[in-house]
Amino acid sequence: MVADTGEADGLRPLRFLNQPRRVQVEADAKGQPCRVELRGRWQLIEGVRDIWRIDDEWWREQPIHRVYYEIMLNEGVITTVFEDLASGDLAGGEWYEQRAL
Repeated sequence: MVADTGEADGLRPLRFLNQPRRVQVEADAKGQPCRVELRGRWQLIEGVRDIWRIDDEWWREQPIHRVYYEIMLNEGVITTVFEDLASGDLAGGEWYEQRAL
């Protein structure tokens, strides 16, 4: 027999994994990131390893229009940032970091 834990029966609330985090990015004249602020510190981007664009869910009220950059930072750290083009205007959209699982 299993002891009663005293907790309510049922499912716990869902928790999203790998949610993007808003970050500050300084872009060059071409719109590509050259510096990013992560955890309160500005870091130089040593190189862009890959670039890809996603345009999806065009049928929804808020479609997805993003440009992703896999970047290498000055400390050898590799991460992914993206510009959310749907959130912006002519000056550009908001930037997010999204780490690989």
